[in-house]
Amino acid sequence: MSKLSIRNLDVASKEVLMRVDFNVPLKDGQITDDTRIQAAVPSIKHLLIGGAKLVLCSHMGRPDGKADPKYSLAPTAKRLGEILGQEVKLAPDCIGAEATALRAGLQAGQVLVLENTRYHAEEEANDSTFARNLAGSAEIFVNDAFGTAHRAHASTEGVTKFIPVSAMGFLIESELEYLEVKLQNPERPFLVIMGGSKVSDKIQVITALMEKADAFLIGGAMANTFRKAQGYETGDSRVETDKLELALSILEKAKSKRVDFLLPADTRITQEFKDGATTKLSGVYGQGGGVEKGWEGIDIGDVAIQEFEAEIAKAKTIIWNGPVGVFEIEAFAKGTRAIAEAMAKSNATTIVGGGDSVTAVNKFGLDDKMTFISTGGGASLELLEGKTLPGVAALSEA
Repeated sequence: MSKLSIRNLDVASKEVLMRVDFNVPLKDGQITDDTRIQAAVPSIKHLLIGGAKLVLCSHMGRPDGKADPKYSLAPTAKRLGEILGQEVKLAPDCIGAEATALRAGLQAGQVLVLENTRYHAEEEANDSTFARNLAGSAEIFVNDAFGTAHRAHASTEGVTKFIPVSAMGFLIESELEYLEVKLQNPERPFLVIMGGSKVSDKIQVITALMEKADAFLIGGAMANTFRKAQGYETGDSRVETDKLELALSILEKAKSKRVDFLLPADTRITQEFKDGATTKLSGVYGQGGGVEKGWEGIDIGDVAIQEFEAEIAKAKTIIWNGPVGVFEIEAFAKGTRAIAEAMAKSNATTIVGGGDSVTAVNKFGLDDKMTFISTGGGASLELLEGKTLPGVAALSEA
C-alpha cells in the first residue's frame, strides 16, 4: 500500500484531527446501530494510547448546510464516551471561537468531537477557507471514514492541504487491503455475487470485475432485466426496459471471456408486495418457466438456490455486493439467507462489499462468519470499479 498508515505515526502530545464516519441511524434521538462508531474505535484507541490530543469530525445525515438539532452528533459523542470509558466533549460547532478554544484546551489522551461538518454548505463544496478553519492547529490528519472516502469534501480531502501529515486509519487500511490488494491477484476460483435492483448501478463494477472473475452469480431485480433481454416473460417484475441491449452486451462479453455468468434458473414470485404474502416458483427458464402477468419476481427460486450454493462451495475467493431478493420481508428472504449461509460455511476468503448485503448478513447473524465486511456503500463500489477515492488519494505517501 502506497499511503501512510496510522501505524507509522508519532502522535505524542500532538493535535490530531481525525475524520470518522459517525453517520449512524437514529430513532427519537437514540442510536439504533452503533456499528460505524465501533468500527472507528481501534484507530481512536491507538491514537489516545499514543498520547494524541484527538479531535474527531464527521457528518450526520443531510442538514443542507445549516444547523439542525435533529442531525447533531451529541448522541454519538455520548456513545463514544461509554465505549471508551472516558469523557468525550462535543464542540457546539466544527469551526469558530468555541471549537478553537476547546481544541486548545485538550490534553494528551483526551478526545473532542466537533459538531456536524454538514451544518456548513462549504463542507460539501470543499471550500478551502472552511477546510483551513477545520484543520485548525492540527499537526496530523487521519482519515478513517471509508464510507465517505469517495467524496472530495473539506473534511475528507480539503483539510489535507493545510495539515503537514495525513494518514489512513486501520479501517481504511483494511478496506483497501481486502477490496483492492487481495482482489488484484485473488485465489481461484474467484466468484462475484451481484444483486440489487439495477443493472445500470452495477455495470461498471461488473465490467471491471469481468477482467478478474471466473464466475458471476446474478440476483435481485437486475436479474429480471437479463431474463427479459433473453426474451423470457417477466410479468410485473421490475425491469430496466432501456437497459436490455446493455444486458445482452454483458452476456456476450462474459461468453467471449469464458466467464461463467449464472442467472437464476428460476424466480420466486408474488402478487402482493407485503409481509406474509403468498409466493410460488416461476418454473425453470428455458423449460417453459417465466413470470406470468399479475405476478412479480421478489427472490431467486429453489433451483437457483441449489445452483448458487454449488458455485459458492467451489470458490476460493468470493465477493458479494447486493442482496438477491427483497430480504427485508421474511417471505422473500429465502435466497439471500441461503447465499449468506453458504458463504458462512465456505472455506473461501469471503468479502461482503458494503450496502444492503451487510445489512442482510447482520440480520441473519452471520457477520462473524465472513472474512471481511466493508463499511462503505458507494465507496466500496467505486473501489471495485477501479476508481481512485479522493479521500485516499489526498493522504501522504508512505
